[in-house]
Amino acid sequence: MDWEALMEMQQALMGFKSAVIVSPAPMFGVKLIEGIQKLFTLAGKPLVVDAENWMAHRGAANTLLQIWQHSKTPGNYVILSGDVHYSFVYDILVRRRKSAPHLWQITSSGIKNTFPKQLLNTFDRLNRWLYAPWSPLNWFTKRRKLSVHPRDPDRASAGERLWNASGIGLVTLDEKGHPIDIRQLDADGSEVVFPAREKPLI
Repeated sequence: MDWEALMEMQQALMGFKSAVIVSPAPMFGVKLIEGIQKLFTLAGKPLVVDAENWMAHRGAANTLLQIWQHSKTPGNYVILSGDVHYSFVYDILVRRRKSAPHLWQITSSGIKNTFPKQLLNTFDRLNRWLYAPWSPLNWFTKRRKLSVHPRDPDRASAGERLWNASGIGLVTLDEKGHPIDIRQLDADGSEVVFPAREKPLI
């Protein structure tokens, strides 16, 4: 979406308490993968790495932050996305704002294709090391004004946060628009749940 379309979206959201946004590509990607995408984009080869997450584009990132910081836009956003061949869930808060909106990004893999397993495991592990909460690298990302907390899949065997399996997402919302159950229905008939954090964001 360009700037004008994002402004139209902001006007449409005014006055609502909750919103569900369906986005083909994630608004928030995996930081390490975002960094790799940025390098390829600067080299003029964005399609090689499928650099489609919103935060990879400066204009979209800044406009989204302005929308979420506006006092009259919704207090809860559920963002449903995909198109990355793996699944993950983020709990997100806007920093330094009273009554900050709560965002949940729920990204589900496609029903056919998966990411190369060993490569994704490597990216996942490196991302956890390089962009841990105490890492100074976080200050060089566009989301330093946001508090982003990944959820751990219940079937993760070694701390993985990215679930690598073809399938489709299933989300249950309560009456306030909060997701109370998030899971991935894998193509092999199994399920993986992304449980809420023990210490919820406040």
